[in-house]
Amino acid sequence: MTQEKIDRINALARKSHSPEGLTPEEKEEQAALRLEYRRGVVNNLTGQLNNIEIKDEKGNIRPLRPKE
Repeated sequence: MTQEKIDRINALARKSHSPEGLTPEEKEEQAALRLEYRRGVVNNLTGQLNNIEIKDEKGNIRPLRPKE
């Protein structure tokens, strides 16, 4: 996500708290930008977790895997 989009999210958040509020089009834009931001955060976190390796008591190193 670019800094311009993050700035736009922040601008819309400030405007939503002002007395004038957001127009329906701005609410849709805000929802879309927030969704894109959340997806980016989740993808980033998933990538970091996929690169974690665990060293067990025997000294073996293995990738971190989700519990099944």
